[in-house]
Amino acid sequence: MAVSTAAQEVGLKRGEFAIAVHLGLIHLMVPPGGGRPMVSRDEIERLRSQDGFPEALRERVRTVGTAEGARQLGISPDRFTRFARAGCLTPITFYLNRYRAIVWLYLADELTGFVAREPQLLTGRSPGWLRDRLEGGADCRAGNWRSRRVERLLSLTEDPWARVAVLADTLDPVQLAEVVDDPYERAYLARLRPGPAFGPTGPVWARETVAHLMRADEPDELLWRRVNLIMELDNAREVRPAPRPGSDRRVFPSPAGERAPAPDPRADADADADADVGSKFQSRSRSRSGPESGLVPGVPSSVLPDPCPGPGPVHTPTGAAEPVVGLLARIGLRRRTSREADRRQSPPGRAPFGG
Repeated sequence: MAVSTAAQEVGLKRGEFAIAVHLGLIHLMVPPGGGRPMVSRDEIERLRSQDGFPEALRERVRTVGTAEGARQLGISPDRFTRFARAGCLTPITFYLNRYRAIVWLYLADELTGFVAREPQLLTGRSPGWLRDRLEGGADCRAGNWRSRRVERLLSLTEDPWARVAVLADTLDPVQLAEVVDDPYERAYLARLRPGPAFGPTGPVWARETVAHLMRADEPDELLWRRVNLIMELDNAREVRPAPRPGSDRRVFPSPAGERAPAPDPRADADADADADVGSKFQSRSRSRSGPESGLVPGVPSSVLPDPCPGPGPVHTPTGAAEPVVGLLARIGLRRRTSREADRRQSPPGRAPFGG
């Protein structure tokens, strides 16, 4: 059945149903030939057979704003906002009010877990690490929301190019072109890119605001998104090339015995520097983290970031190929020692767009 029909069947509003899917509480199925996701009758029956249905399901997806969340925690709205800006609380969704301002919403279930996990933060003076973070102008709400959305989308697919498209959605066109310099690959990623979080409808200003929130805008997050994208891109290229105009649209994985191209010896000089950069940012993430967050019922641990996290771990794909040039060059921190285009030759008689 359609998603709208399934929401009525389980007694959820459209937004609540979307949150349930996001949290993995409801599983969708995509038709083999593509098209809109559907919900099977077996999935509806599974939900109905759970204890406490539908109240228990509705409670797990219930969201609260700042005022109601502060009442639930027993603190002032100002202190609640400080916790959220510092990264102690991660939004699950948001909406735009009539003043075009972003209103973040939080899972009531997660706030209950926060009370049990960090009771010392709710009373007395705020710890030094939290004050320092806020005095530095930190606002982790958008970044934490992006991380949660990216992690969930990556968990829903194993297709290598679809995973690349999820990460590509976090970069603006200029940043993306610096990492993915093949125009055919960028065109393919544009077709696979996940749809907007709240659909394509709404006024232009609302769509622009949502699109802006999708993109990383903090230096550390940008760096980590580029690193993740590079590693997923290398893995996707090993599995199969992106389709090109005039080529057979049936794309097959590379034979298991096919040898990967030999690494460029000029990249060896970058290896030690690349390792230094990785250790540098790992230590920075550890130094920025606050008290450890516990698990929240019903939410995968990989989705929940630490308080005001760093950009998060690099998603190392299984079987990823070593990059031909140094990682520093690939993410734009060092001059390229060789061109990706040299090893990805265009078909005879065809030149890439913009070449």
